[in-house]
Amino acid sequence: MTNQLYITMSIAMFSWAIAWTNAKIVNEYLSFNNLIFLRFLVGFISVYPLIIKTSIVKFLTYHNLKFIIPASIIFYIYNLFFFMGTHYGYAGKGAVLVTTLNPIITFIIMSIIQKRIQKKQFVGILLGFLGGLFIMDVFNEGLSNIIHINNIFFLICAFTWGVNTVITNYGQKDIPPFHFIFFCYFFTTLISLPFTNLFEINFLNLDFRFYLNFIIVSIGAMSFGTSVYLYATPKLGPIKASAFIFSVPFIALGTANIFLGEPITQNVVIGGIISLVAIYIVNKK
Repeated sequence: MTNQLYITMSIAMFSWAIAWTNAKIVNEYLSFNNLIFLRFLVGFISVYPLIIKTSIVKFLTYHNLKFIIPASIIFYIYNLFFFMGTHYGYAGKGAVLVTTLNPIITFIIMSIIQKRIQKKQFVGILLGFLGGLFIMDVFNEGLSNIIHINNIFFLICAFTWGVNTVITNYGQKDIPPFHFIFFCYFFTTLISLPFTNLFEINFLNLDFRFYLNFIIVSIGAMSFGTSVYLYATPKLGPIKASAFIFSVPFIALGTANIFLGEPITQNVVIGGIISLVAIYIVNKK
């Protein structure tokens, strides 16, 4: 059973990693908001079979909605900048920056809430920021490169993902994980609807390339990848489960290089390694 779970987790992390490349490809076909709407529409529909045997209405309490609604709004913001970042910037670089900085940002937020931090964890945070500076090519281009539009998109992604990690951590105390995901995907679909122009979407004109990449970025990365991770975490433990995420940045770099021809620069690799060391230090007990 454990070996099967390891294999399934590896596939889930692969789906997360290649989603950055898939996102850049589907960006060629539809607007950002149309992609967000369709992604979450497909997402909540595909998650529904996982909760169909249970009552979902009883979980729509005021207490749960206090977490579900903010999480859904942030899901929308994250995905907006996710698609904007992959459209205007390098998908591989974005994956490294976001997936390595997110745990650091999450830890900082949790430390502020809990009002405690250890020296080694502070060192880990400093290393994480150093890694981020390498990834953003600050040492070659100068500090002004931090506010380069492509970096800003991915920094917002990292920050919003970190905030949502904290929200979902507290929000799932009284609701099963799959129910929480279902409601978040459902409400994010509703939130994105006013910004969506459905008349722009001609499904007959979209080719196989679009549908293949869209299925991976929605059902593969969102429904399958996230569901497997939430299922595996209590069985493997958060430390082992989190270790699988370490593979995401470099798989994303490789796939972006192979399928999109994006360069793998020395600074991005160095920054990614430094950030992974930082994550290890922050999480080490």
